[in-house]
Amino acid sequence: MQDLPQFRTRVTQIKAWMATRNLFNCFLFRSETTMSEQVTGARFIATRISDGITYYYTPCSGSGERASCAAKDHQTSTALCHPSPPPPLSDDDSSADPSSSSADPSSSPLLSDSPSPPHPSPQNQSDCPLSSRPLLLFFSWLGAQPAGMGKYRDLYLDRGMDVLLVQSKVMHFLWPRWGLDYGLEVLKVLEQPQFSGRAVLVHASSIGGFTFTQTLTHIAQRGKQHTDLAQRVKGHIYDSLVVGSLEHMAIGLGKTLFPRIESFVKNAAMLYFWLFKSHTADFYNNGIQVFHNSPITTPALFFFSENDALCNPADVGKLIDHWRKRGVTVESKKWKESKHAAHLRCHPEEYLSTLEKFLNSLPISSLKANI
Repeated sequence: MQDLPQFRTRVTQIKAWMATRNLFNCFLFRSETTMSEQVTGARFIATRISDGITYYYTPCSGSGERASCAAKDHQTSTALCHPSPPPPLSDDDSSADPSSSSADPSSSPLLSDSPSPPHPSPQNQSDCPLSSRPLLLFFSWLGAQPAGMGKYRDLYLDRGMDVLLVQSKVMHFLWPRWGLDYGLEVLKVLEQPQFSGRAVLVHASSIGGFTFTQTLTHIAQRGKQHTDLAQRVKGHIYDSLVVGSLEHMAIGLGKTLFPRIESFVKNAAMLYFWLFKSHTADFYNNGIQVFHNSPITTPALFFFSENDALCNPADVGKLIDHWRKRGVTVESKKWKESKHAAHLRCHPEEYLSTLEKFLNSLPISSLKANI
């Protein structure tokens, strides 16, 4: 009988966790299909590589190149590699972001209005000039809408880069082992023939920084195996990086995702972190150490604001100082007031001018064009 109060407490804890999980399932795990779009008057092609990873590129521009690529493309029926997906989840989980509603631009295998003759497949781009293009690795915020994500994609397509979109899911964060599996999947994609050898630029927004950290973890643990990739990254950009204590992140989740029940979400999240410490908090702490001592030391740019519930500006400042002491060139842009993962929308002129200055400083020739 003495154990009865403890048993009831445990039941209450489990019920709180299940209620929080159901909230995430109802509001965050949805998916929508993206339609084809225009980029500066030229049609781009979007090819789904795997669940959450989509490749955007523009076809060969010259008629001779297009015909040659089309002829070769006709000889194969595969468009891209299909690496093994991460362990299956029990729910359909496409996530929603704090700054936008849910959508999944990778949910359609081929997103384009393909004219005739057919466009070149990425697998055959080694026969076209496309294979020499730098690659923008874009880790988006949760459930980035096509219109919102498209603004960033278009910036880099206009600069002569191809874009590899990597979309994060809530469960990649709530159960970091799945996040590590996903990070390894991203790593394997980057080492496929159609992407290997290319200069890489990383742009991570919000929780996308966490997914990139999961990729960095594999590079840090197997340095010799992935040395080439680490050397190919010419620069990295972090927009609204999710950083701070677990309590800070739990408060931010409540304020940003479910403001009407923020206190409940915060308490439930902290309970969850406590119940599954070895599967959550310990992984987060290890990820923080990996990111602070990142094997990638090329120039970096940070965008953040003082009023961001998910991005502690003091912690970002400490991180920037630490990287500078390590010899990393770091630029930053901080606003007193802005919106998480929406600085481009809130402060377009300052955002674009800062980004342009940073890109022009990198040793990638195709980035020299103006935004």
